[in-house]
Amino acid sequence: MFNIAQTEILAVAVITCLAVLSPGPDFAMVTRIAVIRGRRAGVWCAIGIGCGVSVHLTYTLFGLGVVFAGEAWLLTTLRYLGASYLIWLGISAFWPDIKARMLGYANESASDGGEPASAKQADGGSAFWMGFACNALNPKTMLFIVSLFSQVVSPRTTLGAELGYGLYVIACHMAWFSVVAAFLTLPIIQARIRRTRRWIERVVGICLSGLGVKLLASG
Repeated sequence: MFNIAQTEILAVAVITCLAVLSPGPDFAMVTRIAVIRGRRAGVWCAIGIGCGVSVHLTYTLFGLGVVFAGEAWLLTTLRYLGASYLIWLGISAFWPDIKARMLGYANESASDGGEPASAKQADGGSAFWMGFACNALNPKTMLFIVSLFSQVVSPRTTLGAELGYGLYVIACHMAWFSVVAAFLTLPIIQARIRRTRRWIERVVGICLSGLGVKLLASG
């Protein structure tokens, strides 16, 4: 039989895994960056996603999570910021096409399967901050963390245990999305998608913009 502490640990572990594995902006973001920019950028994005969660964990562990979640104006502001960011990311996926049309030259990557223009901008720093902002500005991540620590974690749980839970949540995000990035950049996968990278970026861009619009409409 499980005691209360073991039950709590199991609940946190299962709920976190289910939340991380569910498709959302994080998955779309890592997919786009890994496919277009490569494994290193994809892993940096995964690290950024995990660090973005730490923003919500920090104020929640200080006891401010429930207060923030109850402030309608704060949730609305975060929702607008998060939605605007996702829509901007989605539109940016079409920037090479827009630039090609504006300047009147053909997009080579769309025709010959070469590296798209966005791949030339790859660097770990930008990928990290894109992943960080994706979660730091996501009101659903905020509500998940607040709900986890207010409804699943007991008020009697020690601060040390709560910190352990927080590190586990961060590690799960980093590990899972690093696995996604690694899988999408396997040679056999890259060989299959080499000629369709631009289309993948476009589709993911549409998904990101769609998630942003959905987030706006959810209010």
